[in-house]
Amino acid sequence: MSQTKNRWIALVFISMAISLVIIDGTIVNTIFPAVIEDLQLSSTEVQWVQESYVLVFASLLLVWGSLADRYGRKLLLIVGIVIFVAASIWAGNTGSAEAMILARVVQGIGGAMVLPTTLSLVNANFEGKERGIAFAIWGATIGGMVAVGPVLGGWLATDFSWRWAFLINLPLGVIIVAGLLYFLGESKASQRKGGIDWVGAIISVVMFSTLVFGLIEGRVYGWWEQNTKNQFELFGFAWPADTISVIPVSLAVSLLATVLFVLWERHREAQHKNVLLDLNLFRIASFRNGSIAAMIISMGEFGILFAIPLWLQNVLGLSPISSGLVLLWLAGGAFMASGIGGALSGKLPAHRAVQLGVMLELVGVAGIGFFASEELGWVGVAPFLFIYGIGIGLATAQLTGVIMVDVPEEKIGQGSGSQSTVRQIGSALGIAVLGTVLFTGTQVSFEDKLAKLNVETSQSVVLVDAVVESAGGAIPQLSEGLQAQQVPQAIADEIQLAAGESFTDGAKWASLAAALFLLLGFASTFNLSSRVRKE
Repeated sequence: MSQTKNRWIALVFISMAISLVIIDGTIVNTIFPAVIEDLQLSSTEVQWVQESYVLVFASLLLVWGSLADRYGRKLLLIVGIVIFVAASIWAGNTGSAEAMILARVVQGIGGAMVLPTTLSLVNANFEGKERGIAFAIWGATIGGMVAVGPVLGGWLATDFSWRWAFLINLPLGVIIVAGLLYFLGESKASQRKGGIDWVGAIISVVMFSTLVFGLIEGRVYGWWEQNTKNQFELFGFAWPADTISVIPVSLAVSLLATVLFVLWERHREAQHKNVLLDLNLFRIASFRNGSIAAMIISMGEFGILFAIPLWLQNVLGLSPISSGLVLLWLAGGAFMASGIGGALSGKLPAHRAVQLGVMLELVGVAGIGFFASEELGWVGVAPFLFIYGIGIGLATAQLTGVIMVDVPEEKIGQGSGSQSTVRQIGSALGIAVLGTVLFTGTQVSFEDKLAKLNVETSQSVVLVDAVVESAGGAIPQLSEGLQAQQVPQAIADEIQLAAGESFTDGAKWASLAAALFLLLGFASTFNLSSRVRKE
């Protein structure tokens, strides 16, 4: 079989590899209620099951992208899949919140090997018009799998067990590895002296992890003053109770680490040694502007998918498979966008396709924020999910091409790793910020509604905590629980209705916050280059 045919077949398995990682980034969304009930997760633990994966994923993309350039992109890709599958088996057999979070951490380590290497391999194996087609396939795969993950997770959780949402990765991983070994050739880049930039790697991990931790836990520990109900503890160390919260300290460490990272990378560059991130890449206008746009857009793109499945199941009462099928509207839009993108290829400049995609995402998310309601149910959000999906499908592939258009061949690993990193940072920040908006909005709305129902303050605190800490999971059984405490049925039903309305309010506020990020992202796309890469 010729090399030309081999690389197109290899692209199928590369796309399958990225699908595996993207699906697992979103598959937990529809299985959360089942996982919460089985493992007794708090709302913070729910966020960390999601965030631990995204956090480690974002922290290590630069590291693995650099190592892939040095030791081989195919090698790192296969090793990453093996680690990812092993961690999936662990996650599928966990019996506690702590074990689940640790398994997701290891999944993040493996997943971080997969994403930048798949992009590097696409960039290295295709040229000219073929590269544009390959990027479109790669990008459409990401956009579609964002929605396929919840559907698959919902089906497995409904008909089998939420554990199979992780265990299914074993047979899929075996197929992918076999295909990559047979069809894909190795790809490396020339290296400078100085070995691996381990110091830069360590600083980058500290930089990203402390930033995302601060954003996730600000609601729990207090943004400046400590929350008296929660004290930060880690491996036996307890944060002093008579000082400021751990959050501003965490964010300050992130800022300091960012400054140190820039200084260290410049020092390595001046000595002509290998660097984790070539900061000269950001002197390339297309790379710099595209990366900024990608990070802002990602904050709005994927963060909202954290809130919608919880709302569909806990407020509307849909099963995991039903809520997954609602999100299939998003997948349908993303896959339709791949056809639209092909039809527009050569007729519409790449940066205009990105702008069109982000504008459609903005319309979709804002529509959810304005029209989501218990009265309309899933029918009120499905059309906007479809529009949102078309936007993701158009923007993702084209934005990747715009970012990488002027990156030199010998730096594609670093370039792909860094652009993947900024997207994942945006995704992590989006989940953290929008998760905080969801739960804070729910809390404020529920407190107000309970006050209007003349519920005593002491009981109101208990009810609000139950709804927020369960990430809405307590809502369906709230009336029954209150009736068991001798609360009249009419009042108990009113309180449950208020809880559902409050969670809807929180979800709508989260959607509008996502729309704001996308609006900022749309504004940033006007700095993108109109050039296309020519070989």
